[in-house]
Order: sequence, then structure tokens, then C-alpha cells
Amino acid sequence: MNTQKLEIINSKGVKLQAYLELPANGKPQNFAVFAHCFTCSSSFSAVRNISRSLTNHNFGVLRFDFTGLGRSEGLFSDSHFSANISDLLDVSNYLEQHYKAPSLLVGHSLGGAAVIVAASKLESVKAVAAIGAPSTINHVTHLFSHGVSDVEEKGEVEVNIGGRPFKIDKEFVEDFEKLNLPKITKELRKPILIMHAPFDDVVGIENAEELYKNAHHPKSFIGLDQANHLLTEERDSLYVGHLIGTWVQRYFDEQEIEILDTQGEQLVAHLNLVEDNFTTNIQTKTHSFVADEPKKIGGDDFGPSPYEFLNSALASCTAMTLKLYAERKKWDLQEVFVYITYSKKHSDDLQTEISTSGQIDYLKKTLKFVGNLDDKQKTRLKEIASKCPVHKTLVTDTIIETVIE
Repeated sequence: MNTQKLEIINSKGVKLQAYLELPANGKPQNFAVFAHCFTCSSSFSAVRNISRSLTNHNFGVLRFDFTGLGRSEGLFSDSHFSANISDLLDVSNYLEQHYKAPSLLVGHSLGGAAVIVAASKLESVKAVAAIGAPSTINHVTHLFSHGVSDVEEKGEVEVNIGGRPFKIDKEFVEDFEKLNLPKITKELRKPILIMHAPFDDVVGIENAEELYKNAHHPKSFIGLDQANHLLTEERDSLYVGHLIGTWVQRYFDEQEIEILDTQGEQLVAHLNLVEDNFTTNIQTKTHSFVADEPKKIGGDDFGPSPYEFLNSALASCTAMTLKLYAERKKWDLQEVFVYITYSKKHSDDLQTEISTSGQIDYLKKTLKFVGNLDDKQKTRLKEIASKCPVHKTLVTDTIIETVIE
């Protein structure tokens, strides 16, 4: 992915901190705006993970800090619901002026409620995804440590989000009550995806039920089983981002994928050393992949490692070769599993004749066949497995020529 830092001046003259996440080629097919959860920021891990997942679906995603939050200017007391909606409209207008109007809005928690309202005001928006969104202030009053009635007397109350205490004032409560979110959802008439954890103890699942009940088709619901409200587990936020990217494709016209210029070669890999650790985008003429390293060695684990890609090349080529051979022989091979493990082994530990001594590269290939095959057929398939093109490339002399452009 390709991340650009932006500063956007909203309609009140407040400077908002923003980041624009782009696909590796810097040429997204569509743009999205992400509204973070109440008291969070655009740098919150769930926000980053979801945004970057969407870039793999050829979206440019603008994630930003609401007024008074994160690194945006302004006061937290000014970050009430109407101000959030206003910020959303302002950053959407910025996108339209400098790039392309957003066609997807994604929001988390209170940000999920905000994107529903903003989508009703933005003609360019074709679809909305709300994650853990409240439907009314009444459904989240249990978060107030003193009770809503104390706002009149004390001027502010403490709210607890995911174990973190924050203070909100009378204006915040009254401001959220002004808008009838179920009614706005009913009148939206745009594709909407509602995602919610069944056991969300911050914003209960009944909120999703009310929003879904009021929404018109096309509407979808996905339960985020075992996730918490803030999506603090990486696997949950990556899952959410991937599902939104897949879901929304149905509502967008299919476009030819713009790719990095391979300059006449078969494949290009791109790594932005300024923005990423090891996350590398790989593209062919018609396909794109992401390679990374595991977290234990400093990567973000957004994709398979280089050696996992090497293993996958050998495994897939082996499976395809066995399919072709079995079909030609008219053998009853119904399924084939190819297990590959790469490691380093000392030549003395290998029971084979080799000219090299010391540590060498070692690939273990294990085959599993499903079908009505006798031992003779299985033995022959094992022999054929060593004749696939990638296997031959790996075991024969290979010359790699490196040049500088």
C-alpha cells in the first residue's frame, strides 16, 4: 500500500489530520472515507487494518481524526455528533476536489452512525458499511457512569468505552438525540452493510437489529462472532476490511484494473520503505498479491512471506501437473493435497548423494491423494510430481541476471 499524509481544513477553519491509503500503483478505482469510533483516532489499529485491507480491493481510503481527537486541531468538547457529520462532509468534499468523490463510507461505533447520516447527504456515495453502530442514544445510556439525568445538574458525565473513561457534556447527548437514525436509515435507499458483534457489551446487538429492520434492500448483516466492540484483535479488523471490500463490489461497475507498469516483464513487486516495514505489493497483468514477513521478525504479516510464495509455486504447479496426468490416464484422482515445508539441512543429515557439503536448502513435498487409486498408480503419481515445471526449475541450474534500470 501507499500512504499519503494530508491536512484538511474543515468548514470551521480547524485543521484535520488525515491519511490517504492507496493501492501500490497509486491508482484506486474508487475512494472511501473511514470514520473512526468515538474517542479513537485514525491511527487506531482497527482503523489502519480495515483501511489497508480495502486498498487490496482497489480502494483509496481516507482515514482522518475528527475535530479535537488524535492529531486534529480543536477541542474534544467540540467533537459532538453533528460536528462529526460536518467533518465527514468536509473531508468528502476535499476528496472530490483533489482526487475523486467518495463512493463508499465506512464507520465504526459512533462513526458508523455518522456515516449513515453523511451518506444521506452525499450523492456520490453508493454504499455504506456501519460497524458496531448505535441506533439511538437510549441504547448506550448504560455507558454513563452517573446517568443522563446528571448532565442537567453537573453539566457533564463520564462515559466508559472499552474500559477507557471519557467525559461528555449536555450538548453531546442532546445533539445525538436530535437525529432519528432509524428513520434516516429507512430513507437512505442505498446499499448498507451492518456489522456487529453478537456479544458487544458497549453497543448491544439490538442496535444492529433496529438499523437492519429499518433499512431497505439491498441490505446485509454480518455477525462478528467473538469480536469485541473496539475490534482490538487484529484478525477481527482484517476480517472486517476484507469482507467490506468483497461485499461492496456488487454495487460498483466492474472496471479494468490499473496496475503498476511491469515494463514488459511478467511481474513487478513494489515496496515503499518510507511507509511500510516489509509489506510488498506484487502485481501481474491481471492479478495482485501482498507479501510480508511475520511479526516475530518485524513484519506486519499482511501476506505470505517470500518463501511461502516459493512453496506455493511448487505446491500449485505439482497439483496442476498431477491433475493433467491423471485425466490423460483416466485415473480416478478426485482431489490432491500437496504439503510443502522449506528448511535448511546439513548435507550429512540427508540420505542422498549430493555434491554440495554444509547447509543446503531443503524442500519437503508430501502428497495426499483422494480417489480410487492402487499403489502402483500412487507411485507413478509421485514420480510425475517431480516432473512439474517449477520442480524442475528448482532442482536444475538456474541463472538469475540482475540489472539496474
